[in-house]
Amino acid sequence: MLENRESPFLSIIIPAFNEEERIGFTLRKIIDYLELRHFQAEIIVVDDGSSDRTAERANEILADWPLARVISLPKNEGKGAAVRQGVLQASGQLILFTDADLSTPIEELEKMLSLAAEGNQVIIGSRSLPQSEIKRRQSWLREHMGKTFNLFVRLMLIKGLKDTQCGFKLFQQEAARKIFSQLQTKGFAFDVEVLVRAQKLGYQIAQVPIVWINSPHSKVRLIKSSIRMFLDLLKIRKAIRKN
Repeated sequence: MLENRESPFLSIIIPAFNEEERIGFTLRKIIDYLELRHFQAEIIVVDDGSSDRTAERANEILADWPLARVISLPKNEGKGAAVRQGVLQASGQLILFTDADLSTPIEELEKMLSLAAEGNQVIIGSRSLPQSEIKRRQSWLREHMGKTFNLFVRLMLIKGLKDTQCGFKLFQQEAARKIFSQLQTKGFAFDVEVLVRAQKLGYQIAQVPIVWINSPHSKVRLIKSSIRMFLDLLKIRKAIRKN
């Protein structure tokens, strides 16, 4: 077990909404990985107003981990709001956020650590790089809607990034706090605002190819979420232009 010190090397943020069935498996996988690597790390689960036992289940699993907490939001606010809450309360030198379904295995963090050691402030997993390995794909419709969304992102806001939505991103602490303190997008399009603000603040965004396994239980709804995400792109562009 790791020692309880004031400044952990790594903070892992896990936004969770009605994840009672999966959060136990995810947290055990992360804890096993941290113990194997002897990482001094804190784990923060942000329960985004779940109506099930997500928070209770997370607390049960994390009871013996020395640097861990569950933050419970009073109502469902959206993935962006949950990640922001976790990041701003994190104390690690490096801050990772990852999806509750571990679509990107936690072991993929290895690819990011060397880039962080070289001084990169923002490092993102990408499913669209040639070396990426997609072990289970999304449906044809979801995949092509995702590509269409990213096309709009590149046309409207940010060039050079073919995958803004992979839920596996690592930040140096200073960069994370500057970016997320300004974050306004509460929904799934928050990743776009994070990366636009990162560029605006002068941070280079490093991309790494990742292994990715699609979860059939995604919280992203094809029509409803897609419309909201597009509207959020318009809001992000307006907000960035004001600044």
